[in-house]
Amino acid sequence: MKKTVYCCVAGLFISIHAYAQVGIGISTPNSVLDVNGKTTLRKELRVGGTSTTVGNPGLNGQVLVSQGEGLPPVWKSLNVTFIEEGQYRLVNSYLSTDEVGITTLSNGVTADGIYLNSLGDDITDTTKGKWVKIAGLENNFTVKDARNKLTYQFQSGVEMKAPNATTSQNVSFACGVFRNSKLVAIRPDKISSTNNSGKSGIQDYIFTLNYTEQNVPVGTQKVEVACRKITSSNSTSQFTIGRNVSNANNVSNAFTLESMMKIDVIEYVTYN
Repeated sequence: MKKTVYCCVAGLFISIHAYAQVGIGISTPNSVLDVNGKTTLRKELRVGGTSTTVGNPGLNGQVLVSQGEGLPPVWKSLNVTFIEEGQYRLVNSYLSTDEVGITTLSNGVTADGIYLNSLGDDITDTTKGKWVKIAGLENNFTVKDARNKLTYQFQSGVEMKAPNATTSQNVSFACGVFRNSKLVAIRPDKISSTNNSGKSGIQDYIFTLNYTEQNVPVGTQKVEVACRKITSSNSTSQFTIGRNVSNANNVSNAFTLESMMKIDVIEYVTYN
């Protein structure tokens, strides 16, 4: 701070310039203005002014952003909504698709006959079902805050073809989400052909699974999707998940039946 003191000596005015630091609530200030205590600002805060121009008061809704030591702060407009502490915010989204799907549960493959599953079942435990992974939907990421939500959205086309187009058949199946090889979400379903002679016995279906986990442990997470065949009214029925039963038909293809998995990582907001 430049302090100007005017003195009168022998009828002459002499201007003396001195630099000083002002402390409010403190006897040894460390900067030009050092305030130790609460501050009340009754009018606008202007920054970036000079000895000849007033500073910039900013616009309504702008925030003051530091430019680093020795530089004046500047007013900036936020491009995202401000989130209060204690709310949750979206940290990352992971989207994967797959057109390879599952073809190894088709005709000639025996259904596992297991109707029930429990949270935490291991994907490799065949006593809990013969799970087959959709390899292209695997996602690996890290959770950094113990207060979180993981939202899973899985969707896939399912197709079956009855051995006789005029005879109704069905296949019961289940698809689940596994985190670090443990089951965290599951949904059973059934696809049925209903005398579908117009499509040579082929029946298409859209399977959807939505689920949210809360407070997943901090650390690396591997999320996978797997499905299994529970029962089949005819063991020779063709059955696929995430692709068509045959490229020879004119009913569908791998693109129209592709699988999709979206994972949203949502974490608790804190300001330290």
